[in-house]
Amino acid sequence: MTWPFALPFAGLLLSIALGPLLFAGFWHHHYGKIAAAWALVTLAALTWQAGMATALASFVHALLGEYLSFIVLLFALYTVAGGILVTGTIRGTPVTNTAILALGTVIASVVGTTGAAMILVRPLIRANLARQHNVHVLIFFIILAANVGGALSPLGDPPLFVGFLRGVDFFWTTRTIWLQTAIVAGLLLVVFAAIDAWRYRAEPAPKDAGRGDPVRIRGLVNVVLIAAIVASMLISATWKPGIGFDVVGTHIELQNLLRDITLVVIAGLSLWLTPDEHREANGFNWEPIREVAKLFAAIFTAIVPVIAMLNAGHDGTFGWLLNAVTTPSGAPREVAYFWFTGLMSAFLDNAPTYLLFFELAGGDPKVLMNDLAGTLAAISMGAVYMGALTYIGNAPNFMVAAIANERGIRMPSFFGYTLRAAAILIPLFVLLTVLPIHPLLSPR
Repeated sequence: MTWPFALPFAGLLLSIALGPLLFAGFWHHHYGKIAAAWALVTLAALTWQAGMATALASFVHALLGEYLSFIVLLFALYTVAGGILVTGTIRGTPVTNTAILALGTVIASVVGTTGAAMILVRPLIRANLARQHNVHVLIFFIILAANVGGALSPLGDPPLFVGFLRGVDFFWTTRTIWLQTAIVAGLLLVVFAAIDAWRYRAEPAPKDAGRGDPVRIRGLVNVVLIAAIVASMLISATWKPGIGFDVVGTHIELQNLLRDITLVVIAGLSLWLTPDEHREANGFNWEPIREVAKLFAAIFTAIVPVIAMLNAGHDGTFGWLLNAVTTPSGAPREVAYFWFTGLMSAFLDNAPTYLLFFELAGGDPKVLMNDLAGTLAAISMGAVYMGALTYIGNAPNFMVAAIANERGIRMPSFFGYTLRAAAILIPLFVLLTVLPIHPLLSPR
């Protein structure tokens, strides 16, 4: 297959990037149709190239073998996290803000970056709404809670869950990149605390500095349900009954099917057991997860020919990319994988980009977790960390910005945010590249 077969995938990602900027109203009402059109173009091209049977088998595999488990986990985390309500008086002091960002960073790998953002963004906004300088608080929140903090488990960030679905061990990233994540997150929190303290001192003292309502967390049943989500993921990763069935060439394993059913049941229990007023107070609605579901269904379909071209190796259309991340001897360039995966994640969404480079590195999880562990670490860090560089790099980014704008905090434009995030993050990524803090990313 040649490069024109990748055009629907490129067109879809450009639509996602530019649609909300150039024709926001039209995009909001018709993004599902636009995404479906690109997916249909892909399927038509596959049918023309390889026949109806192959196109159908590829489509079924993309939806049942890849997309279904991906969206079910996001749906469960989104639903359960939306039932946790934080109330009370929280004042946006540097200490409080740093504590909230640190908490979001820590819990992101457990409840997901979407879950962490949903739980904490509204209390954070309430705490800082009266401050003159508050935009930087939300920018660092996006970077830390909605991206970097999700680097340590498949629950944390969509690209890592894609890797888990491909066979990467559940705790592999926890064991492998905890040091890099701790360094990046720790430095970011120090930088934020310094900036926030400087901004806070330049502002007049708050008028309502008296005693407020105590902070309470409501909907605690959802914490138990989050634990149930984690348990279901661990069970599916360790229990291998060897039972499965075939759907148009796609092998569905019993443990994965039962896991997905369990996650849907957990989401239903959250809706049943959580008082409606908790979600109403959170401003909870289904539109964000509906948008993610529609767009990613198209992404997982449109990426099929791209993966096929990647599998062609040096002789395929993407041979140039393989050459860029591989030495003449055939060994992977880990730093190149880190930067290529990261920068493409920022502008093309990190989950499909992770999948692209996972396949480019061979696509064998056992090899990547062992002999090529440095390569998989570089891909994982690039996809998760650099997803924070733009609003479209990770699903929660734009969600946080939209909620902040709705509540009266004027977030920067797409390019304004990107410039600010790049100024914060690129020096850290350069440090991570040149400083041999861990053999997985030592310079080659």
